[in-house]
Amino acid sequence: MAPTEDKSKSHKITTSVRSDKLDAEGPRKKRRLSPDVDASPDSSNDDLEGTENSGDLDDVESDASSDGAEADELEDGGVHLSQATKGKADEDKVPARPILSTSTISRIKAKSSGLSKGPPASVRVAVQETSSFASINVDNWLVTSLANMAIKHPTGIQSACIPEILKGRDCIGGSRTGSGKTVAFAVPILQKWAKDPSGIFAVVLTPTRELALQIFEQFKAISAPVGLKPILVTGGADMREQALALSRRPHVVIATPGRLADHIQNSGEDTIKGLRRVRYVVFDEADRLLEPGSGSMLPDIETCLDVLPPSSQRQTLLFTATVTPEVRALKERPVPAGKPPVFITEIDTENLAVPTTLTQTYQLVNVVHKEKYLHILLSTPANVAKSVVIFTNRTSTANIIEYILRLLGHRVTSLHSGLQHRDRIDNLARFRAGAARILVATDVAARGLDIPSVGLVINYDIPRDADDYIHRVGRTARAGRKGASISLVGQRDVELVRSIEARVGSLMEEYKEEGVSVETRVVRDAMGVVSEKKREAVLAIEEGRDVKGKRRRGEMRGR
Repeated sequence: MAPTEDKSKSHKITTSVRSDKLDAEGPRKKRRLSPDVDASPDSSNDDLEGTENSGDLDDVESDASSDGAEADELEDGGVHLSQATKGKADEDKVPARPILSTSTISRIKAKSSGLSKGPPASVRVAVQETSSFASINVDNWLVTSLANMAIKHPTGIQSACIPEILKGRDCIGGSRTGSGKTVAFAVPILQKWAKDPSGIFAVVLTPTRELALQIFEQFKAISAPVGLKPILVTGGADMREQALALSRRPHVVIATPGRLADHIQNSGEDTIKGLRRVRYVVFDEADRLLEPGSGSMLPDIETCLDVLPPSSQRQTLLFTATVTPEVRALKERPVPAGKPPVFITEIDTENLAVPTTLTQTYQLVNVVHKEKYLHILLSTPANVAKSVVIFTNRTSTANIIEYILRLLGHRVTSLHSGLQHRDRIDNLARFRAGAARILVATDVAARGLDIPSVGLVINYDIPRDADDYIHRVGRTARAGRKGASISLVGQRDVELVRSIEARVGSLMEEYKEEGVSVETRVVRDAMGVVSEKKREAVLAIEEGRDVKGKRRRGEMRGR
């Protein structure tokens, strides 16, 4: 149901149910997936993880399905969200995504057939990756700082967006995972701030704590020569310390919407008055931030927009890897006097939803024995040395998998909303440092996290939303590196896989490894030992023991 519009607010977000869907899937190539796979009626893929309210909404692992896609209307930041027109797919191709029609669009490999003849005309400009940051008007100190971080050549999204943001234009940027979207908005913000330092200069909103922390660290690294003061405002941390930090007028605030809205409502005017003079507002992972439905962040975003300056007095920047109907439906509002039109660019979001260096495979499984298949796949010669991220749909599944893999001798840690804030940060740090080879996670880890060492992503549970799949596998094969993904497919997952392939534009290949028969190894090496370790893991969880076998303090007090 769409939220009721509050006309008393100067900044508002409304949603309207999108009645039309993407065109149905056209004729497909011959499938290698057979639906006749043994499956248990107790498949754990039927439900997705719920939500946890811990001061922000970054812990939501989305349970939205592709049915009844919705479009939002955002009348703020010089940007208007409304109903988008459907794209039309060729009958013999994978369905195309809808194409946004606006007055300013740049797109790699523009299709002349998609241009509108009548006003307003769509303008598609081929974007070339330029040779240097200096050639797109980036100041010398930033060029040097980026070079010290081994970032010497701008990517397509950076080449397209940085010059336009420096011109003062609002920007909507879409580009696949690992393409450097953070640099695309951080560099122009830092360049403008260095010429006119003030606080609070920019607010960056992002859906998860872990992504907020990563952006915070990147801002600190790029701005090291000039002493920028960014702060992190996310759930799980002490609110009093955050309120004091906000009141000291930091230069950049990186926040999750729920926690920032909490400060706006409860921390007092002295704390938040600096937000009323912000020059830039960034929505990173905008598709998730603007997603309607269960667990939506829109109410918190609306609370934040009520305090921030009006659209005519700031720049609004939206970035995403998956251009959803909510993002694609963006249209221009009447531009305030003296303000340039919104710049909109999509770089390979349709034809190259996943990196070309990613090898996508599937493994047919009997869902009763999924843990056995997982153990064998992690132990094959090709995978035993790789850094691996395993994605599940539910916190409880991630929890039991971590216990089982640890008992089987794997170096494993986890990341999900069931963990305390400190544990989440520590576990992610262990995985980044290589102390743990395997990270078991829900979709809270699917967005934005840049861990270059990840060589393999395993979808233990198939995501219900094809865009979630894109974000998951985007944790590997980043910035031109090679990577692989394996999806464990049971009988009930076949249609989900087909929808994913339609969205991605390519078919998954059956997992094969020279000299390895996964099924044979499951029967020979995994049946007994994995079943035994699973029983031990269930018993440890029931007794209130952590993954190291120690009884939790709360459980000890309860006895």
